[in-house]
Amino acid sequence: MSKFLKTKWLMFLFFIGTPGFLLAQQVSGVVKDDSGALPGVSVIVQGTSKGTTTDFDGKYTINASNGDVLVFSYVGYESQENTVTGNKMNVTMESGVALDAVVLTGNRAKPRTILDSPVPIDNIGLDEMRSTGQPTIDKMLTYKVPSFNSTTQAISDATAHFDPADLRGLGPSRTLVLVNGKRKNQSALVYINDTPGKGEVGVDLKSIPAAAIERIEVLRDGASAQYGSDAIAGVINMVLKKNVEYTTVNVSSGVTTEGDGFNFGVDLNTGLSNENGSYLNITAGYYEQEKTNRPGSPGTDVLIGVGADDPTWGAWLADNPELGMTVGQPELQKLDLFFNAGIPFKNDSGEFYTFGGITSRQGKSFALYRGPYWVGDPYNLLHEAGSDYNGFQPTFETDVMDNNLTAGVKWKLFNFDVDFSGTYGRNRIDYDVNNTLNPDLGANSPTEFAVGGYTFSNSLANLDFSRSLGQVNVAFGAEIKQEMFSARAGDAASYFNPTGNGNAQSFPGLQPANAVRADRHNYGVYGDLEWEPTDALLIGGAIRYEDFSDFGDNVSWKVSGRYSLGDKGALRASYSTGFRAPSLHQIYLSNVQTLVSGGTISNQGTFNNEDPIIREDLGVPQLSAETSKNISAGITYKIKPNLSVSADFYNVKVDDRVLFTGEIGFDGDDSSINPVESILIANSITSLKFFVNAVNTNTTGVDLVVNYSNIDLGNGILNATLAANFNETTIEGEIDTPALLEANGYDIFNRKEQSRITSSRPKSKVLLGLDYGIKKWNFNLNNTYFGEVSWQHANNGLNGADLGNGPLPLDDAAYDQTFAGKVITDLIIGYEFSEKVSANISVNNLLNVYPDEIDTKGDFVTDLGGRFKYPWEVNQFGFNGTVLNASIAFKF
Repeated sequence: MSKFLKTKWLMFLFFIGTPGFLLAQQVSGVVKDDSGALPGVSVIVQGTSKGTTTDFDGKYTINASNGDVLVFSYVGYESQENTVTGNKMNVTMESGVALDAVVLTGNRAKPRTILDSPVPIDNIGLDEMRSTGQPTIDKMLTYKVPSFNSTTQAISDATAHFDPADLRGLGPSRTLVLVNGKRKNQSALVYINDTPGKGEVGVDLKSIPAAAIERIEVLRDGASAQYGSDAIAGVINMVLKKNVEYTTVNVSSGVTTEGDGFNFGVDLNTGLSNENGSYLNITAGYYEQEKTNRPGSPGTDVLIGVGADDPTWGAWLADNPELGMTVGQPELQKLDLFFNAGIPFKNDSGEFYTFGGITSRQGKSFALYRGPYWVGDPYNLLHEAGSDYNGFQPTFETDVMDNNLTAGVKWKLFNFDVDFSGTYGRNRIDYDVNNTLNPDLGANSPTEFAVGGYTFSNSLANLDFSRSLGQVNVAFGAEIKQEMFSARAGDAASYFNPTGNGNAQSFPGLQPANAVRADRHNYGVYGDLEWEPTDALLIGGAIRYEDFSDFGDNVSWKVSGRYSLGDKGALRASYSTGFRAPSLHQIYLSNVQTLVSGGTISNQGTFNNEDPIIREDLGVPQLSAETSKNISAGITYKIKPNLSVSADFYNVKVDDRVLFTGEIGFDGDDSSINPVESILIANSITSLKFFVNAVNTNTTGVDLVVNYSNIDLGNGILNATLAANFNETTIEGEIDTPALLEANGYDIFNRKEQSRITSSRPKSKVLLGLDYGIKKWNFNLNNTYFGEVSWQHANNGLNGADLGNGPLPLDDAAYDQTFAGKVITDLIIGYEFSEKVSANISVNNLLNVYPDEIDTKGDFVTDLGGRFKYPWEVNQFGFNGTVLNASIAFKF
């Protein structure tokens, strides 16, 4: 260790150990009601952003000084304000005003209750998330927030290991994710397979362990004027645990009723704190899952032109009706280590804080099975000599590393709360394709290939000021950000292709020409003002200016208002403009991918937006920012002290939406070669794709939440929640096709690609949750209705016709399919053996509900020759069937 580092480390230890440097005391206690401890109660130091929530036993710890006022709030109970006079404070809550859980997201100047907020916000505690019985954050949110969706993807390369997630059906790119109010880095992956979210970039939600989270705040409103790019659909803020009284170990395991998909997880959360207010919270976790398999049974195979009556392979097809396929969730192993720490200054005048974590994840998914009629193995590379050769199924394996770190200081300056911080985040993916071969290498072909990978990172510095001046709350600040994206080439053997039939089968490696290292920087400044001229009326406004080094600048603004209906509820509304910068991935990604096209397996090339072929030869313009207009209006109303309802209407218009085009290939005219076909021939590919600003969309929806809490039922208490989202996205106007492509009759965004952004996610989702507690028992019964989704056949000959008004040709529309809405029922039973030991048993998808099966109508594209039984290009809730889980928690 260098002398410099040693000196800094000794100084750090000295400050921690010097009582005069730290002064703020820890206040702790228990919050309960008449029936016992209350978990999830919000505890806030009034007038500040310092807050926590009570744990499973109703216990809390918070840094506060004598004379501070602590605000205790919980949905269904009267808020309480108590003045700190020592380091112990126990509170008994009484039933009363609902909708008043305190939240921090969307309010920089001071915390607000859900009732006070001019925009809709969900506040979800860890225990509530775990009551879904789901293993990861993205799946927990799917079964808790109606407008949030994430489902497992199958046979989709790296996408199968990330599972695209979105809010309000607006795609993964348009939801901003924060950790403790600081921007979380995006993943390195662009979803380029035929799944929901195709062409989008999102945050790797699997990289944040649930055990580290105290609560999640979901702001369901456009917030670009406050937080910058990506916040068009809303904001998800994950608040990490701070002070905990116990070390908690949670062990869980489960399996499907089909006997596959075994999972096992263990996590530990612990903390250190002392009376001077410093704290350190640590979370460590391990999770693994095995694959599931729900393939189709085609019986006949029309893919690659081989059928059941084929004299050579017909008998093999009859003996292998599943074509060797593995279709389901991938294998997964994951390790997490997270921390959250803080050291208050003398006289509680400020705080040094830091938090972050690292996640290492390895996964294995599966590609299309290569039957013996498709790719031979004459050199016995994948089977023993003399044995029957039945083909092979390549595996697509990922090694994902996600790490982030934030450090900052909060202090008072001229009565302003100042927050200065730095954040670094990185997501790295390395790909391996195994159990495959490269035919062009013959007997020398490897059977395992490193095919390259991607890395994305960002570095940010934030300086924020906020102050409450009686009736006026003001906030302003600045942000500087640098982003970097890189692509790494694979082994030379993985893309060796002199004959045009080579490459590593299933995924050709990234070539040196695909390798790239690109960066950009931007800065932004913002101002936020709230005015409460009366106790009933709140008027707010925000404005933000951002400048990007690669495409220019943007100004976003927002106005909002709330009118209180006394203690009964409030009317609220907002209007805002927003933007989303095209990601570096979308600008610079290029590769060659093996997919199904025209009934055969073919190599499709993605060209980046800076490539002369795209910009000069095809005339595609430089990518620029998407812009949006958001409007929302709603009401919250307390029908009775423990029965409340909220309803919010919203409309989001996104202009110049960045899209990933459909396949642009040969036009079928053999008499001449057009400019596009010349490019295909020169690059040994059958089709090409690229990113372009070309679509305007209009999303309209309604969010509804009804809470009925603290219902006396027998000797126990029943809580009921009904939450719903109804939405519709339409494409407005004509698709902006580059002139050369339009002149040659190309449709860059066909019917199938259009349906991916209009109907691949449920247009309605309804959650009915019943939570009943009696003595040491707790019962959760959750019913989630996933509305219908639709798959549309690709445009075979429309060439830009008005799909919204004109009739569709029979050969296109006849193959469309709508998959009916279904209800998924989950039952979770908990028992508290003692204060230190509790257990849960959950049955997810109790009634073993599956999506509608694919009806091919004689078209091989919809199920890839019978390989798929359930929909894969559109997805509601996956197809694992019933899953049995059990967990046990220990406290020390």
